[in-house]
Amino acid sequence: MPAPLTRIGGADVINRARLALLPLPPLDERGDKESRGRVLVVGGSREMAGAVALAGVGALRAGAGKLQLATVERAAVALGVAVPEARVFALKETASGGCDVRGFAGLVEHLRSSRAVVVGPGMIEDAALATFVARVAQSIDAAALVLDANALNALERAPDLLEGLGGGAILTPHATELSEMTGEPEEEIASDPRGAALRAAEKFGAVVALKGRETFVASPGGKVYVNRAGNVGLATSGSGDVLAGVIAGLAARGADSLTAAVWGVHAHALAGERLARRVGRVGYLARELLDEIPSVLDELVG
Repeated sequence: MPAPLTRIGGADVINRARLALLPLPPLDERGDKESRGRVLVVGGSREMAGAVALAGVGALRAGAGKLQLATVERAAVALGVAVPEARVFALKETASGGCDVRGFAGLVEHLRSSRAVVVGPGMIEDAALATFVARVAQSIDAAALVLDANALNALERAPDLLEGLGGGAILTPHATELSEMTGEPEEEIASDPRGAALRAAEKFGAVVALKGRETFVASPGGKVYVNRAGNVGLATSGSGDVLAGVIAGLAARGADSLTAAVWGVHAHALAGERLARRVGRVGYLARELLDEIPSVLDELVG
């Protein structure tokens, strides 16, 4: 028997009944890969190019049709071998090994032809990062923009960065990152995560998925959902990269930003529950989540 609609503390609990009211766009059985959209993941650094792979494969596992990856030039070849399904672009590097805005012009056409763009996985915090993220936000057209990890720090300097995106951006911070973005003390965020997510959504004009043991997904319009599924094993290296990619993949399929975030958060959590039963409550790997996503989504769609 399906779980009933539940509301706790001013937030709608995400379950199958709730998702039925927020459905994903139906798949076109006669469509080709273009019909399910193109995802571009931009990120990585000299030491963390693997994060781009996790996000990119996450997008494909969620059903995106085409995948493009952009990372620092010395990691590009290895990334192309690791993810043979993707087209890979090499970006110039800063002295510290991050993505440089030099040569950014070559990326613009790919940003504009994508239905969803992820920025942040594996990026390092350096002087060029905020400028790089701003250039991305200014270059996309109708794409959903998912900002994750260190890319979120650009909003501390430029809170109005996402104004031109019409609420189409999706932010995936944990409490520490949200504190850095907003200046709100981390203990206050921890004591009222629903309110913190809602305030951030209004402040930045974006959907916010505030990650934690309970993840709150808030929209600029005041809608708030809470995910109570999942387990402690999801708190591991690379798990957030997978989540960002899954959300982008759902957006590429045509889901609006709020729908993509709600479904992505819940599917990611259920994948963790499956692995906990098979592998153990802790110790499963972020890359193992990827293989669970397609069947979890099929089950949720029904």
